[in-house]
Amino acid sequence: MKAVFISYNQALTEAISTILDLHNIRGYTKWQDAQGRGSYHGEPHYGTHTWPAKNSAILTIIDQSKVEPLLESLRKLDAKAEQQGLRAFVWNVEGIM
Repeated sequence: MKAVFISYNQALTEAISTILDLHNIRGYTKWQDAQGRGSYHGEPHYGTHTWPAKNSAILTIIDQSKVEPLLESLRKLDAKAEQQGLRAFVWNVEGIM
């Protein structure tokens, strides 16, 4: 199993939900109104007067076979809307209860 953490501009919420549905990824935890800024490009997303954009984040635990197809869909979305901000990180899950 793999953990996939997806951080994205809230403007991409509907597209992210569509991608999860497309890959039959049902279980996840979502955080709304997350703040942050990208490592290389883009503006901060702080939800303030100066930097009004906000992020959301999703953590999902999925079978390894679903990881690459999910990441490919996210890469395509990011390529269409680079300025919005979208990142995904994957790491191993050592146990599930």
